[in-house]
Amino acid sequence: MNRIVTFGEIMGRLTPPGFTRLRQGLPGTLNVSFAGAEANVAASIAMLGGESSFVTALPNNELTDACIASLQATGMASHIIRTEYGRLGLYFLETGANQRPSRVIYDRDHSAISLTDPAAYDWQGIFAGATWFHVTGITPALSAAATQATVDSVTAAKDAGLTVSCDLNFRNKLWQWDESATNRELAGRVMRNILPFVDVLIANEEDCGDVLGIRAGQSDVHGGQLDVDRYPDVARKIVAEFPNVQMVATTLRESLSASHNRWGAMLYDAGSDEAEFAPQNSGRYEPYEIRNIVDRVGGGDSFAAGLIFALTCDDYVSPADALNFAVASSCLAHSVPGDFNYASRSEVDALAAGQASGRVVR
Repeated sequence: MNRIVTFGEIMGRLTPPGFTRLRQGLPGTLNVSFAGAEANVAASIAMLGGESSFVTALPNNELTDACIASLQATGMASHIIRTEYGRLGLYFLETGANQRPSRVIYDRDHSAISLTDPAAYDWQGIFAGATWFHVTGITPALSAAATQATVDSVTAAKDAGLTVSCDLNFRNKLWQWDESATNRELAGRVMRNILPFVDVLIANEEDCGDVLGIRAGQSDVHGGQLDVDRYPDVARKIVAEFPNVQMVATTLRESLSASHNRWGAMLYDAGSDEAEFAPQNSGRYEPYEIRNIVDRVGGGDSFAAGLIFALTCDDYVSPADALNFAVASSCLAHSVPGDFNYASRSEVDALAAGQASGRVVR
């Protein structure tokens, strides 16, 4: 079995019940779970039946004990550096509905991973027996130390012969650690040092524009209008700048409201110069209509996990098969509270095969 390793920060996720706003819910009770892009990917892969390991740094306290127990419950392994400095980062989420968007408040300054010496990670030992390594643009957005750790990790992964995937995952509220550059300038400079080590690049509708300045025609992501036919050109421009990139995957979210999204994706194969879109209906791209969204946070991570799982599984023989599985997996993630995707492989296969009625399974 292929073993997939991911590296990044995991945080405490705090949410008021239901669709309550923070000013309504506080003082009061918040639901607490653990979440982070790279941990989300490792958790989803494990629950699909794959073998995954998550690498991070966390403070040496009882919160970390609870966090590790949560990770282990998904079936993943972990490589945790327990530090005597720093803290567990937090984020607070208000779940949006209808025309009110969801909102995230970060409280992650001085987290353990942002302060950890890059030399503390034993990448040679971590990568022993692994075949795939996944990072995102979130970890280097935290600090100069986390940036160097990410660069070191992808360098070591390529030296070890692993396939490397990266989700650009631009976060406008991060990339604040260098005052000499704007957040987009800093993200572009740093990610251009990481992308030469990447085989599979994953992005959402606007990441390539925010980070690399490559945009898809007349797409208006905030207006819910995507110029879908232009995304293969975006992928070709990326491969022209980074010829090491073998595949470019882009999620295609049309946000009609916080509660109603259209959801699909594109996968471009540089070797064949062909792009696949999913889902399909009678040979034409037709995105999933996701109404009454339960939780959209982590949807992109569940796509990345599904894609990596399918690309490393012999049962999905073509890029189109892998993409179809990934989109179905991430579609189901929108029906589950929390960042982790608790969809099983059989449930994903059923949706990918067209079983979308939601009838009770008895």
